[in-house]
Amino acid sequence: MHMEVLAMATIKDVAARAGVSLGTASRVLSGSSQTSPDSRSRVLAAAAELQYVANGPARALRRARTDVLGLLLPDIRNPFFSELAHAAEQEARRLGYTVLLANADEDRDQEAAYLRTFASQRIDGLLLAPQQGGSPELESLHASGLPLVLVDRAVRGLDAPLLSTDNAQGVAQALAWLQAGGHRDVAFVGGPAAISTGVERRDAYLAGRAAHGISTDDALVDAGDFQLGSGTDAMLRILDRGVRPTAVFGADGLMTAGAMRALRQRLGDEARAVEVVSFDDLDWFDLRSPGISAVVNDAAEIGRLGVAALADVIAGRPVASQRIATTFVDRRPAGGTA
Repeated sequence: MHMEVLAMATIKDVAARAGVSLGTASRVLSGSSQTSPDSRSRVLAAAAELQYVANGPARALRRARTDVLGLLLPDIRNPFFSELAHAAEQEARRLGYTVLLANADEDRDQEAAYLRTFASQRIDGLLLAPQQGGSPELESLHASGLPLVLVDRAVRGLDAPLLSTDNAQGVAQALAWLQAGGHRDVAFVGGPAAISTGVERRDAYLAGRAAHGISTDDALVDAGDFQLGSGTDAMLRILDRGVRPTAVFGADGLMTAGAMRALRQRLGDEARAVEVVSFDDLDWFDLRSPGISAVVNDAAEIGRLGVAALADVIAGRPVASQRIATTFVDRRPAGGTA
């Protein structure tokens, strides 16, 4: 009697049969509660049809606790991420974890290399602010079932909890401040279009500027990559278009500082007449005279909540994404503009 020998089904086969992502299939089959009832039903049905058998030894190895967390950030030179890392480490220590910190330096290849390194290590979970649009390495790591929490930046299609700033609220606060100062010609130095924070801040600015009496001339708008030099370059491009803004709004602290450098290079002493507002508050902003008004983006709170959320995911507890409120520091001199 002829017997057909069937190839052993893999988790990829199950995901394809169920019509879900690898990450969703992995979470269902590992017993995670972070899936919808519909996805859970489809994955379990597909697994039964394919006679899928999980790799028990590998799963047992993954579940072995090491009390070590990975933390992968885009640029530790950025004060926002430095503060986030410090708060995350302190919270992790309080919960009994050691943290392995890696710096992607806003570089996709460097991030991919660190993700491969973390995949080869026995860490209990990973906290990260990802690069543009995610990567195959991130998808693979997520599909492996490793507990994962995102901070500050989202990845479209990646089903993981996100702890991030309320970017729309912060931009609205800055727009209200600009309107109160009577500004119309405002230069906006935004973030990269491929990173969620850049997209959200730019979209909120473009959508809200007209309602706050601010020019909709796109010659006043440019973008950088959340690093200081790119803020300088973006501001120089704006000035090269022949416009003369009365105020500048930078989409993060480093690019705001870069924009101020460009103003000084091109305008000299006249640069002091241009009011500046930043999304992110750097330590020296209140030391300048006049000070730089800023949206305060609570990096420490995001770091603490991110680690707490990761600990919950590791323990199998449900975790919801959160938006962290911003506050605004008005350093405009009493009686008017700078």
